[in-house]
Amino acid sequence: MKILIKDVVILSMAGDDQPIKGDILIEGDKIKQVGKQLFDEADEVIQGQGMVAMPGLINAHQHTPMSLLKGFSDDLKLMDWLTQKMLPAEAKMTPEDIYWGAKLSMAEMIKSGTTAFADMYIHMNEIAAAVSEVGMRASLTRGLVFLEDDGGKRIAEALELIERWNGRADGRITTMLGPHAPYTCPPEPLIDIIKMAEQMSIPVHIHLAETKEEVIKIREKYNQTPTEYLYHLGLFERARVLLAHSVHLTRRDIGFLRGIRGGVSHNPVSNLKLGCGIAPVIEMINQGIVVGLGTDGAGSAATVDMFEEIKAATWLQKLDYGDPTVLSARITLQMATINGAKLLNIEDQTGTLEIGKKADIILIDMKKPHLQPVHHVESLLAYSVNGADVDTTIVNGKVLMKNRKLLTIDEDELFEQVAARALKIVEGI
Repeated sequence: MKILIKDVVILSMAGDDQPIKGDILIEGDKIKQVGKQLFDEADEVIQGQGMVAMPGLINAHQHTPMSLLKGFSDDLKLMDWLTQKMLPAEAKMTPEDIYWGAKLSMAEMIKSGTTAFADMYIHMNEIAAAVSEVGMRASLTRGLVFLEDDGGKRIAEALELIERWNGRADGRITTMLGPHAPYTCPPEPLIDIIKMAEQMSIPVHIHLAETKEEVIKIREKYNQTPTEYLYHLGLFERARVLLAHSVHLTRRDIGFLRGIRGGVSHNPVSNLKLGCGIAPVIEMINQGIVVGLGTDGAGSAATVDMFEEIKAATWLQKLDYGDPTVLSARITLQMATINGAKLLNIEDQTGTLEIGKKADIILIDMKKPHLQPVHHVESLLAYSVNGADVDTTIVNGKVLMKNRKLLTIDEDELFEQVAARALKIVEGI
């Protein structure tokens, strides 16, 4: 199957490449050619006049089934949000609920330009099945909490997910190990996870220093910051990591992260909405730490539109520093594309539009009042575009959305399923 995208403005996000007007040829699941006036007998031709082609956005931290709880628990403090609303609701979710909730998140992600995501939840087989059917790219993780003895059930499920799904769905699915957070993972089981990750060459996806309360808990229990706790257990030395949030870091903490394999997923909208604080993104970047962007779950962020994260990320740092020059449009777009690919350990496959890489491409319709005139493409993408401006989403060479119509998800069926399931889940809570 060959797809030719014609006459489109191409933002490759590779190195210092500037936007060019040209064509993109997709053959199978890869980008075959990028250039001006390409001629080929393609099976499908997509006219790109008035559009920008860029790498699909990469959501580096998600809890996809939380889409069923969107708008259910707003305006609460994080621990109240978690204990009074999220945990009781999640306890009522069936595997089928998880499947449909994940699918709802995927529908929103595809329609707002996300092509790959990192997910941490329960009933991960159902989420993997949804990913396989829908056509997105994903790094999947079974969340692991060790506050009570479950007889090794969670670990068994995590290992089964890796065995069953790693590299499946035409290579679109990869896996990680997912200890939930320092405050839910005592040293002994966490050391075991680190050993497994090292032996299996599987990355570790973990929440880190999301709230002040977490910092206080770890300090009282171990006389360390959460980052010190993970550092002294050997996580950063022995495993590749995806650290979600990393809001409350000291300068010393950032020093512990210098040189890590992997990096940090910054989730500004969720952090803003829950009042968690502003992550020290500039300091981390200055220390050579890879920082990508994630939405967190829709239960906290209320959206999984990555263009909202792009805006929030750059605006927060400019405000925090009182300096409009920090975290430029270009750097923030890199966070949402190639940096996200590095966090998911798939930068050799995606994150830029280059010959030989997987064809994960989005087309953004610029023929709209809020996107005209076009002085600087990158500035418009970072500061003006929203998810509804995405016209076409392609993953692994397959068109998942064209002209705003989803091609691998029946939206009518989806809405019917999630409406009934969501009401049942929250009833009585």
